[in-house]
Amino acid sequence: MDSFSSEEIIQNTINFVKEELQNAEGGHDWFHIERVYKNALLISESEKVDKTIISLGALLHDIADSKFHNGDETVGPKKARKFLKSQNISEETIDHVVKIIENVSFKGGNKNQEFHSKELEVVQDADRLDALGAIGIARTFNYGGFKSRKLYDPEIKPNLNMTPSEYKVSDAPTINHFYEKLLLLKDRMNTETGRKIAEERHVFMETFLKQFYAEWNGKK
Repeated sequence: MDSFSSEEIIQNTINFVKEELQNAEGGHDWFHIERVYKNALLISESEKVDKTIISLGALLHDIADSKFHNGDETVGPKKARKFLKSQNISEETIDHVVKIIENVSFKGGNKNQEFHSKELEVVQDADRLDALGAIGIARTFNYGGFKSRKLYDPEIKPNLNMTPSEYKVSDAPTINHFYEKLLLLKDRMNTETGRKIAEERHVFMETFLKQFYAEWNGKK
């Protein structure tokens, strides 16, 4: 069986992901994947990492997000493994990429991560950056609308101590998500590049929230 070059594998992966996610929710579609992929490549310039694993991990990290598969976290890793096997990639590389997919998610921020690698750190930072700043805000409200959630309810306070299972089924107002995830990400970045970009996007979100509350309360 012929082996593909790294460039061919990456292009084949891009084609596969575009096909799989063509009808995906707007915050978890191909364009989200593309942004995370670009973020990962940017961060990897400052890190000693395997860029093929970074590329594959970033491109496949949301190939079947559990949020859209009844909470089943096994669908994505299985789908990714099946695809990667078709590309004649080594088992060692496949295992590493699948472990990245299994561990990249935030899951409420209260779950101990069982796998660690520099490549996972880069992909995780790249994914978290897309949850911050202007795009992070847009994605959050897009998903809230997709799930028919309230914009905000002053009576419903954010829950900062959710278990992964509670986080998965939460239907709290969209504004709560800023406190339950987005504003926590800045201090959970793994890389120096990720931290610097996250700082700027964090400040933008704080400014947005200040304006949101002013408008909500009828102030200038």
